[in-house]
Amino acid sequence: MIVAGPRNAITDVPGIQVGNAEDHGLTTGTTVVLPDEPAVCAVDHRGGGIGSRDTVTLSLGSVVEQIHAVCLSGGSAYGLDAAGGVMHGLRAIGRGFEVGTAVVPLVPQAIIFDLLTGAAPDWKHPPWWELGRRALDAAGSDFAQGNAGAGLGATAGPLKGGLGSASYRLPDYTIGALAVANPMGECVIPGTDTLWSWMLEQDAEMGGQTPPESPLSSVEPAVPAAPPGSNTTLVVVATDATLDRNTAQRVAIMAQDGLARAIRPVHAPLDGDTVFVLSTGRAPAPATLADVTRLGSLAADVTARAIARGVYEAEPLAGFPSYRERHGR
Repeated sequence: MIVAGPRNAITDVPGIQVGNAEDHGLTTGTTVVLPDEPAVCAVDHRGGGIGSRDTVTLSLGSVVEQIHAVCLSGGSAYGLDAAGGVMHGLRAIGRGFEVGTAVVPLVPQAIIFDLLTGAAPDWKHPPWWELGRRALDAAGSDFAQGNAGAGLGATAGPLKGGLGSASYRLPDYTIGALAVANPMGECVIPGTDTLWSWMLEQDAEMGGQTPPESPLSSVEPAVPAAPPGSNTTLVVVATDATLDRNTAQRVAIMAQDGLARAIRPVHAPLDGDTVFVLSTGRAPAPATLADVTRLGSLAADVTARAIARGVYEAEPLAGFPSYRERHGR
C-alpha cells in the first residue's frame, strides 16, 4: 500500500527544501527546489515552446552529474534571470563546483509565461534576479501552495492555476513532486466538477473528488483559447532512491505521463512542459528494471497529483476563477 508522506509535499523527501518569492505588482514569482547536497538531475522536455536555462548540461553526453538547485519561474524569457539570483546566493554560502579559486553553482531553470495574467508588464528593473535570491533564502521544509512562488501568475485553461505538491512514502524510498500548473488544457473533465486526475487522490487532497457519471471515452477534450506562450506546466520530481543520470532520465520520461493524467490536451505546439528529476541518493538504488518501472510509474502518479493540487489550492486572481470557486469543493 502506498500513502502520502506527512507533509504530502516534495519536502517529504529527505534532503529537499523549497522556497518561494513573489512580486504581486507584476503577478509573478519564483520557486527554488534546493537539495541539501549536490544531487543527480535529469530533465525531459515536451511541447513546442520550451523556455529553459542550463538544461543542455543535463543531457546524457554532458560531464555534469549533479546540480545544486532547480529554479522555476514566471516572467517568460525575462524570468530566466532568476537562476542568476539563486546562483549568487549559493556562491555566497560556498555551494557550487570549485573551479580553481572560483565557486560555480549549477542551477537549471525553466519558465512559464505569465506576463499577461495581471497588470501590464512594466518595470524599471526586471525583478526576477531578486526573486530568485529571495526564493533561495526562503527555502525550508514548509512552503505555500496555490498562488505562491512561480504559481502566482499561473493559469489552467479557464481557471486560476498555481503551485502544487504531493508525495508518496514507501518502505524503501520516498518520492515527491512539485508542479507549476499553467496549462492551456483543462484540468477538469468538461461538463463536470471532477478533475481529470480524480482517481489518484489521497486523503481528500483535492477536496474529495466524485467519479464522473459518464464514461470518459465520450468526453471530447476542450481546447480553450489562450495567449501564445501561456501553455506550460513545470514539474520537479525528487526521490531519495539512488539514481544515476541515465535512470533519472528514464524516470523523467515516465513522469511526463503524469501531465497526461491531469491535463487534456497536453504537450501541444505552444507548450513548454518540462520535468526535472532529482535524486538525493539517501536510499538504495532500484535493484532491477522492474523497480525502475515502479519508480517511474509512481513519479507519473505523484506528478498528476501535484498538478491537481496546484489547481485545487489556487485562489481567484486577475479575473481567473479558482477551481473551488467554480466547482464548489
